[in-house]
Amino acid sequence: MDEILPYIYYSLPWAFMMLLSVAAVAVIGIGLAWPRFLVYPYLAVYFCINSTSYGSLSVFSSSTIYSRGSGLLLFGLLLWYLLGAWACARVAAAFQRYPAPECNLRPWFWGWFVLLAAHAAVGMVSGVTLRQSLSPQGFSNIVWMAPLVSLILLSFRTREQVQELCQFILLVGLGRALFGLGRWAAFGGDPNNIYANMNAIKIRLTYFDINDSLVCTLAFAIAAVNLFQRHKSERPPFWRGIEWMTLVSTALCIVLSYRRSAWIGFVLAFLVIMMRFPLRRRIQLMVAGAPLVGAALAYAGMQRLAQTKGVTGGLSSLVYDMQSRRFGPEGGRVLELKLAIADFLAQPLTGIGSWGRYTGYQAISWQNNPDGGLFLHSGVLHIALKSGLLGVALLTGTGLAFAMFARRALASLPPELLGIGTAGVAGMAFMIPDLLIGTPFPQVRTTQMLAICLALPYLAMAVSKTAPSAARRPVPPAARLVPA
Repeated sequence: MDEILPYIYYSLPWAFMMLLSVAAVAVIGIGLAWPRFLVYPYLAVYFCINSTSYGSLSVFSSSTIYSRGSGLLLFGLLLWYLLGAWACARVAAAFQRYPAPECNLRPWFWGWFVLLAAHAAVGMVSGVTLRQSLSPQGFSNIVWMAPLVSLILLSFRTREQVQELCQFILLVGLGRALFGLGRWAAFGGDPNNIYANMNAIKIRLTYFDINDSLVCTLAFAIAAVNLFQRHKSERPPFWRGIEWMTLVSTALCIVLSYRRSAWIGFVLAFLVIMMRFPLRRRIQLMVAGAPLVGAALAYAGMQRLAQTKGVTGGLSSLVYDMQSRRFGPEGGRVLELKLAIADFLAQPLTGIGSWGRYTGYQAISWQNNPDGGLFLHSGVLHIALKSGLLGVALLTGTGLAFAMFARRALASLPPELLGIGTAGVAGMAFMIPDLLIGTPFPQVRTTQMLAICLALPYLAMAVSKTAPSAARRPVPPAARLVPA
């Protein structure tokens, strides 16, 4: 036996490689036959796994599932999985002669790719490594949004498959909401609680990560449209029960997140959803639902802000830490924005480069780390600082292209597809506050969640042009012989 053991140990790496090769062939086969089955695990990761430990008292670790593999491969393994899944879907569509669905975002994503390549080229000439130029702290994550949008559009091709995706989002959103509420009620809430752990504000959170509230918003939008639109499609009682549970639990989960950006974003998303209903139904829902939601937000807001130092009351208290102080040292948020604006104005056309750090970041407490100066709390200003007016123009063009298409799509979608189309637009509306005062673009999870929101209206519009399944078509009367 002792003589055999060395051979077994020596053969283990080869056996592992053989199993990995077989698994890769199996995954590629599944991707070529059923591309959407490669999409669901990818979406499940982003819907369910937290991306940050910021605010936690446990030992901090910068390594997450979203960054695994980036040390050797420049980008994380998840993104390489995305690229492989897209390649499978693209090849499968070519063999099956499935045309790429309409998407007016493609030219803008190509613009982002060219801009990133130009920054990488200039960086190499200037002595900046490729790793620094392509770092997520720049704007490379925006380029990685394009493969996910394309993958979703290529993978779900029929109305039945899109309905399956709707049910997946509903179930995952409901599960995340119930998990967050249960943890909040019985186990002290999210451990990543910066308010209680670092600011001495005695509150419990359902979720600190804004993306978990975004998942709840997507599920809320689908449930609300399916339940309250004028022309309802037939659904089993089970799914109607799931939609009612989702509607209540996701809204409560967002309120109890105690994130100001989540509250404001949810109000914007709610307005988008309300516009999908006829005027009479809007009035009914506003009379019945608005007081409940408003009261819940007001109570949570008072509980959140009453314990915060420096809050004087009124609407201005929502942005108490983003206002310039009349006396004493400037607040960190305001100082961060002022320093970044100064560097942007110094190089307005091209910015400081995707690898650049703004001057004076050491004066801000949370920037005193290896990533200091590489990010700031404003997605729009982050793009302006790193890529200048060229990046701002691309960001504006991308947003306007999506808004124009979404407006046309929501006005023409059939009832069974209106929910998922509305969810994408409501998700983008929900993320507007985070784009303005958050850090979305350096985060892999946030940018991929944005890509999911972008893809949903295009997916609904593409599938709406296909014929309904035979089970849903009206059955013509059988032919009968009639006597002459």
